[in-house]
Amino acid sequence: MAASPSSSSVNQSGDPVMSENSPAATQRDLWMRVRARLKTAVGEDVFASWFARLELEELVDDLVHLSAPTRFLCSWVQSNYSDRIVEAFRHDVPDAARLHVTMRVNGQARPRLAPAPVVAAEPAEEAPAARSAAPSVSADMSSAAPVTRLVQQAQKGDALAGSAIDSRMTFDTFVSGEANEMAFGVAKQIANAAINNTVTFNPVYIHSTVGLGKSHLLNAIAHAVGQADSSKNIVYLTADHFMYHFITAVQRQSALGFKEWLRKVDLLLIDDMQFLQGKSATEFGHTLGALLTGAKQVVVAGDAPPRDLEMLDERVRSRLSGGLVVPISTFDMDLRRAIVQRRADQSTARFGMHFPPAVLDYVARAVTSHGRDLDGAVNRLVAANQLTGELITVPLAEKTLADLIRARDAKRVRIEDILKIVSRHYKVPRNELLSARRSRDVVRPRQIAMYLAKALTSRSLPEIGRRFGGRDHTTVLHSVRKVEQMIKDDLELGQEIELLKRMLEE
Repeated sequence: MAASPSSSSVNQSGDPVMSENSPAATQRDLWMRVRARLKTAVGEDVFASWFARLELEELVDDLVHLSAPTRFLCSWVQSNYSDRIVEAFRHDVPDAARLHVTMRVNGQARPRLAPAPVVAAEPAEEAPAARSAAPSVSADMSSAAPVTRLVQQAQKGDALAGSAIDSRMTFDTFVSGEANEMAFGVAKQIANAAINNTVTFNPVYIHSTVGLGKSHLLNAIAHAVGQADSSKNIVYLTADHFMYHFITAVQRQSALGFKEWLRKVDLLLIDDMQFLQGKSATEFGHTLGALLTGAKQVVVAGDAPPRDLEMLDERVRSRLSGGLVVPISTFDMDLRRAIVQRRADQSTARFGMHFPPAVLDYVARAVTSHGRDLDGAVNRLVAANQLTGELITVPLAEKTLADLIRARDAKRVRIEDILKIVSRHYKVPRNELLSARRSRDVVRPRQIAMYLAKALTSRSLPEIGRRFGGRDHTTVLHSVRKVEQMIKDDLELGQEIELLKRMLEE
């Protein structure tokens, strides 16, 4: 990188890549290459959540300076993805060694860095809580405020303080049917009990695959209780944000205040439980025990039953299993039709357009993946009608939803599925795939399983490493590259791995 204002760095090919005097186009090209590497490494979903809104500000000596639009994103990227981002830069800039992420204010980054600054996470400033429009991990969450601020808010009885509640996700907008009827009924019962200061089932654990309404129900519970009694201390957090709060509290030496804040809540809702990892999972176990002892209501949602949440301590899994576990199954035709009808009615009321029954039947029959795809299908038809003026017909739906329908049968492969298939195929016990054993009969199947996890899931390398017995992401990367080379060298092994892929995708 720039050793002096007039010098420039070169990559291993001898091409100039960056200096303080480099043109903006060179910096943009470099950043585009780095973004492409990150997207390939972590997958589309993770990239969209954590990397898409980052911008490259400058390179100074061995320091990479990025900016982000929110404090939460700055802190999370700095704490969790520094090594990965620096590694992506090293392909072009071999001297890259450190990362600093600052927040953009009104579209502008903080002041430029000095040539050799002390690298540390940007101190978070106190800011008024601002509710997000949707419970997305990539949204600007007010829950990124300092823990001390959150404690103050909770003590003041500010309902939904620090939460990310989507006001559109209420019981009135939830469409129930045979697949989710029990979960819907339990959620309403929990809300009524919380309003009346009683506890019925505790804890409650709702699980399903993606897009079947878990987050909607958690938001609906929080919204109903908050509307009925604004003095309630209600906390809705994704597992990512729970981890962020815990890490921040430890860094600021305010962990006791964080625990005290959590234990003062009346209603705790944790979403995406499958992403809770490490010490945060342990802390959740302690908090869960304290809340249950104090007869406080806890509702948790995840993509697998408690027994399959291997990142959690056995005691936490036992606590969750000992409460009320409520599954939501795949939507049947009747429920899909009802969801499409509801969304179409909303669009008709807003835009005055007409959805023929044949079109609604076609969408419900063709889009079978999950509720979000059904919402997306209706939105596409609305957009097509408004942009082209075409009437909403079955041919228009076929044309507009073609890619969505092609993808409907694609199975969502889980790491747990990979472990089961590989364990059965190679006759290696599952626990040995996760163990530290280094014998050849275990190492090779383990490497193949890691390769399949990278190839068939959207999990990042660190996430895969954690699911394989707490291994480092570099171990996963080595395994992936090793298997890729073996496939090139051994045609028979390549065919064997293709068979495993087909077995997992069937």
